[in-house]
Amino acid sequence: MANTPSRPGRARRVDARSSAERIVAAGRTVLGAGEGSLEQIAAEAGVGIATLYRHFPNREAIVRAVLDDLLETDLLPLITDAAASRHPRRSLLDIATRLLELITEERGLVTFAGNFADVAVEALERLSDSLRPLLERAQEQGEIRADLTADDIPRFLVMGVAGLALPGTAPSTRARFIALLFDALRPANATPLPPLHTAEGDLRTALSHVSHSR
Repeated sequence: MANTPSRPGRARRVDARSSAERIVAAGRTVLGAGEGSLEQIAAEAGVGIATLYRHFPNREAIVRAVLDDLLETDLLPLITDAAASRHPRRSLLDIATRLLELITEERGLVTFAGNFADVAVEALERLSDSLRPLLERAQEQGEIRADLTADDIPRFLVMGVAGLALPGTAPSTRARFIALLFDALRPANATPLPPLHTAEGDLRTALSHVSHSR
């Protein structure tokens, strides 16, 4: 029986996928050690800088890919396990705490891209549908204010996480602030949230302006 001819197109796709995966893994390794460069990430992945740029044209693209990997491998399982939790507010707090730990462990992640807040919100927005049932159950139990939506969660988390994940922030400080942040979600004595007008911009825009003004 004749050998099946090789398919160069498929081989190139497999090789491209493998290169991209190695670059993301290298990004986690380099950024986990602190500040790094695109050249360091390429060297860690065993690829040339041109190959890195072909997959990830800038620092933001690397950060986005690393964040997606973090969320997919380390946070999404926690969200899935929390689906049956009897204490959904506690589960949401645990998820926020774990997210903060993950970003803190990748010590160079926050400072590697100038617009980390933008990238983080975009990454977390992909988890909104997974978080919605947990949020709705917490609201049904009266543990979370009823006017909060699943679309608010990514911005809420980034607002709380971005500053706390900076190097030098003590774990006890992070724990205290997360507890304070989540107290704002309690329905008792809560001031009704004003409507959100998307044309006015959002948290990503505001934080981006702050980071670019430094």
